[in-house]
Formats: sequence, C-alpha cells, structure tokens
Amino acid sequence: MNFVSSNRMEFLDFSHNTALVIASIMVAIVAGFTGLTLSKDLSKQSVLRRKVSIAMSAVALGGGIWSMHFVAMLGIQMPVLFYYDAAITLASALLAILIVGMALLLLHFRERTPVTLSAAGALVGFGILAMHYVGMAGLQLCRAVYTPFGILLAVVSAVGLCMAAFWIAYGRRSNRNILLGTLCFGAAVSAVHFVAMAGTNFVAVPTLNEFGPAMSNETLAMGVILSSFVIFGAFLWMGVTFFAPTAPVAAQEPFEAQLPKAGALGENPAPSAIRIPCERNGVTQLIDPSQVAFVRAEGHYTTVYTKDAKLFCSWPITEAIKRLEIAGFIRTHRSYLVNPTQVNHFERLKDTGVCRFAEADLPPVPVSRSHLKSVRDALGL
Repeated sequence: MNFVSSNRMEFLDFSHNTALVIASIMVAIVAGFTGLTLSKDLSKQSVLRRKVSIAMSAVALGGGIWSMHFVAMLGIQMPVLFYYDAAITLASALLAILIVGMALLLLHFRERTPVTLSAAGALVGFGILAMHYVGMAGLQLCRAVYTPFGILLAVVSAVGLCMAAFWIAYGRRSNRNILLGTLCFGAAVSAVHFVAMAGTNFVAVPTLNEFGPAMSNETLAMGVILSSFVIFGAFLWMGVTFFAPTAPVAAQEPFEAQLPKAGALGENPAPSAIRIPCERNGVTQLIDPSQVAFVRAEGHYTTVYTKDAKLFCSWPITEAIKRLEIAGFIRTHRSYLVNPTQVNHFERLKDTGVCRFAEADLPPVPVSRSHLKSVRDALGL
C-alpha cells in the first residue's frame, strides 16, 4: 500500500457519479440477499447439494463485493486517463469469492456458536478489505495513496458491520433475519468502499506498470454489466420462492387425502415409527433408533454411532433431541444424545462423568455437570 509521506505530492481531484454510486449500493444489497438466501435450509440437503449451495452463495456474495466496488469505480471521474490491470482485477474477484466461501464453510460445517458467527463475520469483513485494496492495486497510470486513519476506519467498518450481518442472518434463519442481514451486508460492502475512498488520494503515474494486460473503463464496464446481470438474475430466481406465500395445507393435498382415515373417528391414530435418516455412499438409510448408541453434534449436522457404523445425519442436534427424546434418548452434554439401553458402564469423574458402551470400537461419551443428575436418574443410579 502507498501511504501519504511528508514529501509534497500533487493529488488529483476526483468526484463520483451519483447514479453509479446508487447503482453500486443496489448491487451490494441484491448480492447480499441472493447469497444469504441460497444458504438457507442447507441442513435439509445432502452433503453434495450443501457444497454446491455454499459455492453458489460464495459466488453471489463474493461476486457482489467485486461488482459493487467496480460499479462505484466506473463512476470515478479524474482529470487523467487511467486503466486497470486485467490480471489483478480478476484476482481481486477470485480472492473475495474464496474468502467468503471459507466463512460459509465455517458456518455450515461447524457448530454455530457465538465464536463461529463472529469469526465468519470478521473473515468476510477482511475479504471485503482484501478485494478493495487488491482491486485498487490494479490501477494503471494512476496510483492510490492511503492514510493510516482511512485504512483503520475501513477495517472497523468492514469487520463490525459484517459481524452484525452474520449474527443477524444466522442467529435465527428466518426470512425477517435474512432481510435484516442483507441490509447489514449491503451497508458493510458499501461503507468499506466509500469510507476507504474518503481516506484515499490519487497521483498520476507516467508509465504503465503492467502485471497483466491493460483494460479500459469500457472493457471493465462490460465485465461489470455481465456480473451484475447474473447477480440480479439470481436475485429474481431466489426472490420468487422467498416472497411466495405458503399455500394452505388443504389446497396442497388431493381430495382423497382430506377424507377421514380409517380409525380417525373417535380413535387416536397410531404414532408413526421414528427413523433416523442417515447417508452412506449417496444412499439415505433409515436407521431404527434402538440400533443407535449415541448421536453427536458435528457443526450444524450430526453423526450417528451404531455398534458397527458411523453415519452422517442431516439433522442438527436440536432436531435430533426433539425427535429422539420421545424414543427414550437422554442428553449427556450439549453435543451428545445417548440411548441409555446401549450404555454398559458409567464412570463418575468428580462433577462430570463418562458413558461407555459394550462395543470396544465406540468412543466414550462425556457427561457434563449440568446433565449429570438426569443421566444418573435415567440409568437408575
């Protein structure tokens, strides 16, 4: 980065085109909505579909960061002719997508705790900063000069607003929270750019310092128009399902399904058997809970342990608790749910404990202090 020095520099006067400033903010908001909506309800999808959705969401969010930046840069008006280095400009886009993708993987393949939410928000904030300053490094015949205070203010804006956006959007995955998180994300991307630009000056450079081929504003505009078209198209695609009203249940069912079932008059219907959906080699298996020793939280999903297998389940631990407590499972820890009929040995360790199983291949399950009494009661101790 080029900082202001004590030597006298002749800074260029520059201004922004108001229409393009407004357009850039709209791009940031639309990209935020598209990316956050694409990553909704991933726990109900297979691992492959989750990865594809996360990749698409990263492209939407990271591409939106890049598009917002360069829509705003197209509105910069300076008294000199300037170009962009095509290789550096492309690298800035890929960097933003990669960093956002890392944050989304953290959110969707790790337990969603306050630390995880904060780390993901901070990571996206630094991704916005990296994209901005790498993109600015691609300027040709014109060099950006920064002030330490301007950079500090941009860092605080990026990290603070992105953490707020992910806390809101991922604290509870409701439509309302996604919309509020979208506004925070759009504000974060826009604020970083314009706060950083407020602390930036430009000086003319007599020669090109090419890393890749030089690209004019006109060529850049074509790329930005294309990326914005894709983002707005995805926005319309996601908006159709996001804002569509839920049809009444009766309207969704065929007439025959609305007729009284046998035993429905004056009788309680037999409860449906609980099965745990687990995936193995691309096939969903329905596991009887009686065959399960315990269930462990793995990020936003769970791992199911039987006496001879370790299986992936798309349920989050909260869903597993809701469904399996009816079948007699007990909580031993915030991340563990145990079938007490499979427990062969209990060991108390001061204020905590450990459940062990007859099968030697099964790892022991910890019992936290808050669940110690209820576990002992369930085991008849």
